[in-house]
Amino acid sequence: MAFAMSVSAQELSEPTPTDMAEIPGFKLYPNPAFDDVIYITTAKNAQKEISVYDVFGKVVLRDRIYTTSLDIKNLDPGVYVLQVVENNNSITRKLVVK
Repeated sequence: MAFAMSVSAQELSEPTPTDMAEIPGFKLYPNPAFDDVIYITTAKNAQKEISVYDVFGKVVLRDRIYTTSLDIKNLDPGVYVLQVVENNNSITRKLVVK
């Protein structure tokens, strides 16, 4: 009997500034969400483009908000990925809806 073993590795690179272009002062609450509204605040609280994805990567909610509140009453309980874009900066977070 003969056995062959192969080992490979990738060097981890430091994040680049474009990887870190997150939104200053970003806060998402409550998370997990129990009600029909979540709040998204940032340092500038400017207009935000919101996309919510299910676990299969399908967009289940897309909205543009001018305040800090996002209506999620049409989302079923589960785990989602929330993407927020404000002033060409983007951030992605997990959102749990109970």
